[in-house]
Amino acid sequence: MVKLQIENREITDPRLLDAMRGVPRHAFVPPGSRVAAYGDYPVPIGHGQTISQPYMVAFMTQLLCLRGREKVLEIGTGSGYQTAILAALAAHVYTVERIPELSGMARKTLGELGVANVSFRTGDGGDGWPEEAPFHCIIITAAAPSVPALLRAQLADNGVMVLPVGDWRRSQTIVTVRRMGGSFVSQESIGCRFVPLIGQGGFPDADH
Repeated sequence: MVKLQIENREITDPRLLDAMRGVPRHAFVPPGSRVAAYGDYPVPIGHGQTISQPYMVAFMTQLLCLRGREKVLEIGTGSGYQTAILAALAAHVYTVERIPELSGMARKTLGELGVANVSFRTGDGGDGWPEEAPFHCIIITAAAPSVPALLRAQLADNGVMVLPVGDWRRSQTIVTVRRMGGSFVSQESIGCRFVPLIGQGGFPDADH
């Protein structure tokens, strides 16, 4: 997976590549889907959610430029695979998931793998985790109509946020936001397709 899907697509961060090799992706998908765990596509994990394509996980993570000292906020725990990658690269990860069953599953899987530098919360990801702010990095793994203001406010000076922005019914674009004092500089990169962010700063009407 790493050689064919990640290294061949300009993912060059050696720490990230090691993390992608070391985290067992099959542990984060339902047992019936494990044959597809390392494929070049997202995999359903239940509750209308997916585990992102391996390349997309790597691409978004590389944009954060993690060096090992960061406090990271993740919006959308899902099955916990992206969480595990972040935890291997940062000092601590605070992850928020709105679906209790998924949060519980991620907590169990990460615990079994011995990942200890993660704090979990079940709730509206659009609210972030204000009492632990500011964060050096924020990653949102659900499509938002624009950069959520409440989350942007929880970004530390010179911090980086990465998220998909666009219509959840169609394709989106990965956007990188860097805070520079009171200003925010955004840059678009590749196209993508994510499930919608629900609640504050997202698409409340997408919660069917």
